[in-house]
Amino acid sequence: MHKLVHHPLCPFSRSIRLALAECAIIVELQEERPYAWRKPFLEINPAGTLPVLVLDGGAAICGVYAVSEYLAETAGDAASPARNTLFPGSAEERAEIRRLIDWFHGKFHDEVSQYLLDEKLFGVFSRQTGITDPSLFRAGRENLRYHLAYVSFLAEERRWLGGQHLSYADFAAGGHISALDYLGEVPWEDFPAAADWYARLKSRPSFRGLLADRVPGLPPATAYANLDF
Repeated sequence: MHKLVHHPLCPFSRSIRLALAECAIIVELQEERPYAWRKPFLEINPAGTLPVLVLDGGAAICGVYAVSEYLAETAGDAASPARNTLFPGSAEERAEIRRLIDWFHGKFHDEVSQYLLDEKLFGVFSRQTGITDPSLFRAGRENLRYHLAYVSFLAEERRWLGGQHLSYADFAAGGHISALDYLGEVPWEDFPAAADWYARLKSRPSFRGLLADRVPGLPPATAYANLDF
């Protein structure tokens, strides 16, 4: 059985867990604290980043981009529903999916996830002081509204974010937004189109594992596991 080294609230890990579940690939989950910088983990992935997919034979696929592309290439035959679920459509449609993946794993992470998660969770645990920077919270929350407006625009124009079909673009967005939703940071009431998209994604069987996540000492927001918000 493959093993996925992850953290429950790591957005990149969450996106890969959704992709694995949609591809019907069962893996063993091994939690790693990204702020701990443990030597045994660095020997597997010198970059110290999550997730890492450790294959049956011991080979390690490191990083969210490498793992997602590996799954796209190996999850079934070229015409299999599993592979098409990750990157469906024509070359142009797949390019749009990859553009959005880069948006969420790059721009969204740099402008939102990094501020809110690092300060509210990873930063506090790594510093062990409880000291946070309110200006980073404000910046992250303001940027989140901008990104939710963009998600709403996409959701109003398309059935799924990348087009008419579910794709890894939805899982990339879902990985980041669900981590913030766990913390109660998403103002869903102001973005109904984004909320409708997220409710449909949240209702998929692949999402059940994420909804069951719990971080010791940090319970989820009240509506986190509620499919009806």
